[in-house]
Amino acid sequence: MPDRAHPARPDSKVEAKASPLAEDGSQREQAPGRQPSLRERPHRPAEFEAFLDYLRVEKGLASNSIECYQRDLTDFARHLKRQGKDLPRVDREDIRNFLMTLYQRGLSARSVARHLVTLRNLFRFLAREGEFRNDPTAEIDAPKIGQSLPKYLTAGEVETLLQQPDLSTPMGLRDKAMLETLYATGMRVSELIGLRWEDFEINLGVVRCRGKGNKERLIPVGKSALRAVEAYVQRGRAALLKNRSSAFLFLNRRGGRLSRVGFWKILAGYGRAAGIASPLTPHVVRHSFATHLLERGADLRSIQLMLGHSDISTIQIYTHVLKERLKQVYHQHHPRA
Repeated sequence: MPDRAHPARPDSKVEAKASPLAEDGSQREQAPGRQPSLRERPHRPAEFEAFLDYLRVEKGLASNSIECYQRDLTDFARHLKRQGKDLPRVDREDIRNFLMTLYQRGLSARSVARHLVTLRNLFRFLAREGEFRNDPTAEIDAPKIGQSLPKYLTAGEVETLLQQPDLSTPMGLRDKAMLETLYATGMRVSELIGLRWEDFEINLGVVRCRGKGNKERLIPVGKSALRAVEAYVQRGRAALLKNRSSAFLFLNRRGGRLSRVGFWKILAGYGRAAGIASPLTPHVVRHSFATHLLERGADLRSIQLMLGHSDISTIQIYTHVLKERLKQVYHQHHPRA
C-alpha cells in the first residue's frame, strides 16, 4: 500500500512573506526567520547541478522556475547534510522524513507538494541518465491540496483601478499603460515588463508576447490599452529615459527596466487607492481578464491561447464561471425554472 506524505494541516503558514520593497526590487522575498548565509548553505551535489542544467538548456524553463527548483534542491541538500546521507543512498524513508521537516517548519501543503514534484523530476532525470535504478519518490503520494477558486475583480473595480494613475506625470502615463495592457491581455508580470515598443502592432491591434520557455504568442489588445501605450510613448517614456537608451518599454524612475517586484508594489498601491479590500497582485488582474471574457461568452480554448497555457486543463479552474452562466440561462429561459 503506498505511503502517503503527511496530510495537510489547517494551520499551515505561508512559506514566505514579502519584505518592504523598493520600486526597482532591490530587496527580495525572504522566508520568515534568519536565512542561512552563503557560507552556511550546503554545496549541492553534482547530480543536482546536472539536473538544473537540463532544465535550463534542454527544457528551456524560465529563470524564475529555475530559481524555485534551486531553492527546493538546496532545502533537500541541507536535509541530507544534517542526516549524514549522500544522494546515492537516499531511500523512501529519507524522502518522507524530509517532507515531515517541511511541515514542521510551517510550510503549507502546496509548498510541500512542490518540493515533492521537484524531487520526483530530479530522480526521473537521474534514472534516464542511468545514475539511479530506483526512484525513492515513486510510492509517495502528494499532499492533498484543495482547489480554491481564483480571486478576481468586478468590472466596476477594474474601472476604478484604471482611473487611479495621474496622467499629468510621466510615471502616471506609464502606470496607466501598464494597467491597461495587463487587463487587456492577461499577461504574466514577467511578460509585461519584458515588452518592447516594437512588440505592438498598432494597426492590427495585437501585441507579441514572450512567455515561458521563451515561446512567443500574439494577443489581441483593445483600443483603450493601445491609446494608453501610445500616450506613454509620446509624452512619458522620454522623460523617464533621461537621454539614455533602453530596449524595454516600461522603465523605472531612473530610466532602467522596471522590475517584477517594482510593478507588484505599484499595482498594490493602486489597489489600495481604488479601495480594493484584498491585496491586489498581477495574478488577480490576470484572473479578472479570463473571468470577464468567459462571462461574456469566450470559450476556454481561446482563453487558453491568450493566457499562454500549453494544457487546457490548467484553466479548468474557470469553469465556475461557466456553471454560473448556465444557471442564469436556465432560470431566464426555462418555462418551469
